[in-house]
Amino acid sequence: MTETVDRGETVQHDKADGHSQTATPAAPRRGADYVPTFGDSPEGTDVWQRVPYDPDDYGPVSDYRTDFDHAAPEYNPVAPEIWKELRESGCPVAHSDRYGGMWVPITHETVNEVAYDTENFTSRSVVVSVGRPGDLALPAPIGGVPPITSDPPFHGMARRLLLPAFAPKKIEPWEPEIRQLCNDLLDRMGDIVPGETVIDAAVQYAQHIPVNVIGRMLGFPSEDEDLFRRFVHDALERITEEPGTREGMEDLGNYIRAQIDDHRANPRDDLTSYLLDVEIEGTPVSDEVVGGMIVLLLIAGIDTTWSAIGSSLWHLAQHPEDHQRLLDDPDVMTFALEEFLRAYAPVTMARLVAKDNDFHGCPMKQDDWVLLPFPAANRDPAKFDDPDTFIVDREENRHAAFGLGIHRCLGSNLARLELKVAIEEFIARFPRFELAGDVRWSVGQIRGPRELPVRILDAAD
Repeated sequence: MTETVDRGETVQHDKADGHSQTATPAAPRRGADYVPTFGDSPEGTDVWQRVPYDPDDYGPVSDYRTDFDHAAPEYNPVAPEIWKELRESGCPVAHSDRYGGMWVPITHETVNEVAYDTENFTSRSVVVSVGRPGDLALPAPIGGVPPITSDPPFHGMARRLLLPAFAPKKIEPWEPEIRQLCNDLLDRMGDIVPGETVIDAAVQYAQHIPVNVIGRMLGFPSEDEDLFRRFVHDALERITEEPGTREGMEDLGNYIRAQIDDHRANPRDDLTSYLLDVEIEGTPVSDEVVGGMIVLLLIAGIDTTWSAIGSSLWHLAQHPEDHQRLLDDPDVMTFALEEFLRAYAPVTMARLVAKDNDFHGCPMKQDDWVLLPFPAANRDPAKFDDPDTFIVDREENRHAAFGLGIHRCLGSNLARLELKVAIEEFIARFPRFELAGDVRWSVGQIRGPRELPVRILDAAD
C-alpha cells in the first residue's frame, strides 16, 4: 500500500475485498467542462445506481422498521418519536430497500460500534443518496470531501491539516464579531411591538450566523451567502432525485474552483489561502483535495450550526421555564449548551459497507448504506437518564452531537461558540417569546427548523 499524496503520483490503496484502486488527486483537476459518467455498476463510473431509479420508491413510509427513510417529509418533525418506537419495539437496527439498500442502527451501542469500525465500514461517502460513488470518483481512503470522506491512514493526515485552524486559540477571538453579527441581525428586525410582532427566528436569524462566519473564515464574498444556502440544500436535501438529472449540482464545484483560482492569484490571510499552502509529508496538497476540504467546511459549517441554533430557539419558545432559568442564572448556560446539543443534535452521518459482514444478525452486504443517527444515540435510555426530557442543568452529558469515532467534528469549538452566542443574544433581546405558527423542518440528514415563526412577547429596551 502506498499513501503518497502529491501533484504527480498516484495514491494506491487496497479495498476491503482485496482489490486495489488508484486515484490521481494531483493530476490536472477536472474543469467546469468535465462530464461525470453515470451507470449501473461502479466500474467506469463517477456515480452508479444499484437498482433502476423509480421515483415511486420514495413515497410514504409504510413501516420505519423495514422501510426507513430519513428524507420522508414527515420524518424530521417527529424523529425522536420514531427512534423511541423502534427501540421499544426491539429493533436496534432498522432497514430499507430505498437508496439501493440501507441499514439504520438506532441505539447508542450500535451507532457507536459502526462509527468506530473502519474495517467493515468506509466513510467514502457520508450522505445517503440514490447514487453511490463509482471507480472514477476519488476512492477511499481519500474520498471527495476529506477528511470526513477519508479512511485511515489518509484521514489522519487530512484532519491534522485542518485542526490548527479550529483550535480554541483560533476560534475564541471570533466571539466579539459573532456577538456583533447577532445584534446586527436582531436590529434588522425593526420595531418590535410586544404581543404582536412575529419574526422568523430561522429565516431572519439562525440561518445567517454560520453562513456569515464560515464565509468570512474562507475569504468568500459576503454577497454569496444565499448561494451557499442553495449549495447546502442541493447537497443534503435533494437526495431522492435520479443521478444525472439533478440540475445545478455542478455549481458548487465550479464556484470552489473559481475561489481557488482567485486565491492563488490574490493570496490573503484566510482559511482558503492557508489550505493552498499546506503540505502532506513535504508535498503540496492537490487542488482537488483542497477543494473537497472547502466543500466540507462550507456545507458542514453552515447547516449543522444553523439547525442547532434554530432547534434551541424552538425549544425555548415552548419552555419559558428554561428560558427564564437562563436569564436568571447565566452560568447555567454551560450545562444548557450541552443539553441543547444532546437533545437537538442536528447531524446524522452515513457509511458504506466495505465488505460483507454480519452486524448483530443483520446480513450487511458490500456497498449497502449505513445511516448513523447520532441524535438517536443521544436519546437512548441505556446511555442517558430520562433521555427524552430536556434538563437544562444536566451535569453528566457525554453526548454524541459531534459524532463518534475518528470523524468527531473538528469544528466543534466554533459550533459551540456560535450556538452559545446566538442563544444568549436572542434571549437577552427578547426575554419572552412563543411559537406563532407552523414550523417547517429540514429534509434529510441534518435536522432543524427551516421556518420558525415566533411571537415576541417582551423586548429589551
